[in-house]
Amino acid sequence: MSTTPPPQSLAHPTTDERAADDGAFAWLRALGPRGRRAFAGAFGGYALDSYDYFTLPLSMVALAAYFGLDSGQTGLFTTVTLVVSAVGGALAGVLADRIGRVRALMITVITYAVFTVACGFAPNYETLLVFRALQGLGFGGEWAVGAILVAEYASAKHRGRTLGAIQSSWAVGWALAAIMYTVVFSLADDDLAWRVMFWTGALPALLVIWMRRRVHDAPEAVAVRERSTEKGSFAAIFKPGLLRTTIFAGLLSTGVQGGYYTLATWVPTYLKTERDLSVVGTGGYLTFLISGAFIGYLTGGYLTDRLGRRRNIWLFALLSAICILAYANIPSGSNTLLLVLGFPLGFCMSAIFSGFGSYLSELYPTAVRGTGQGFTYNTGRAVGAVFPTTVGFLADSWGVGGALVFGAIGYGIAALALLGLPETRGKELA
Repeated sequence: MSTTPPPQSLAHPTTDERAADDGAFAWLRALGPRGRRAFAGAFGGYALDSYDYFTLPLSMVALAAYFGLDSGQTGLFTTVTLVVSAVGGALAGVLADRIGRVRALMITVITYAVFTVACGFAPNYETLLVFRALQGLGFGGEWAVGAILVAEYASAKHRGRTLGAIQSSWAVGWALAAIMYTVVFSLADDDLAWRVMFWTGALPALLVIWMRRRVHDAPEAVAVRERSTEKGSFAAIFKPGLLRTTIFAGLLSTGVQGGYYTLATWVPTYLKTERDLSVVGTGGYLTFLISGAFIGYLTGGYLTDRLGRRRNIWLFALLSAICILAYANIPSGSNTLLLVLGFPLGFCMSAIFSGFGSYLSELYPTAVRGTGQGFTYNTGRAVGAVFPTTVGFLADSWGVGGALVFGAIGYGIAALALLGLPETRGKELA
């Protein structure tokens, strides 16, 4: 029996159909039943990816005390994770083009879950560094593969909002990690609590069981994969027709992720060590940051459909840079202002990501979409890892707050990279 869906009617839509197409949840209805299951799988996978990622930044102070680490050594955790994630993301993209989106997605989820749990058993700094690096293999591939899976089900009109909603799952996972951090570190001694945080990273295994039975690739993508002779080819994305796109998309990813991971890695440490907040206090301040992030993802997804991909990224690159500079220069003793500014900071640095899933998917043809998106997004992660590492090595002399300004440089790079990329709003994914 053919799995290809019947063609859409060519008749003019009725008034009710037009209203449904423009409603608040039109993007979700447009996915269809199979697309909604794909959305649920990608949403859950990215939320748990986020959860497993944040187990380390939230435990950083306890880890530093347990193993006797300086700021440079703790910053290296993030660098190793992001650098290895470039390898994992590129490989996952190739797998997505060769064996399918869903199979590749399940492999990435299993990988990051297994090695997150392994981190909790690490006997020393070196072993933990290796396990965290291997966790990066799965962490790097999950978003790119999940975003492509959903993009190929989404309508061109609603693709930005649909992928923005997928991005919002990062804030959901971040929030779950912050809640778990507050509970675990309040109930257990720090020397045990950081291990428990990593052990809770086994949760994604439940998602894989469900995905195996319920989630499938878009039929059109399956058809392209079956007849393509150049699927999953790194060489293809560096050919003249795609070389410019690959270079500038990589720079765009580098800038945005350099800024983002600087903040994601160091804000918890900044709040505890330089603002003298308790575990519960840090969790409270992160609530404002994460709430802003969740709303920012959804708002950015809407704006990327209304303004276009490039304008949305330009707007929030500027606003993110301004927010970083303001957040890092709040006078000592003004913790109320720090609390208030956490919301716009989280909002802006997340809204800029909302267009990434749709934009990168639209920049590449179906046969190499996984390879192109996986390579550019995760190369950006690897090169952008220089930013949080730089903050780590400068923190002892500049302070964490002072060094955070390097995140603003990343957003400047992202804005410049857009000069070499086209606008793709409304593009159909053939």
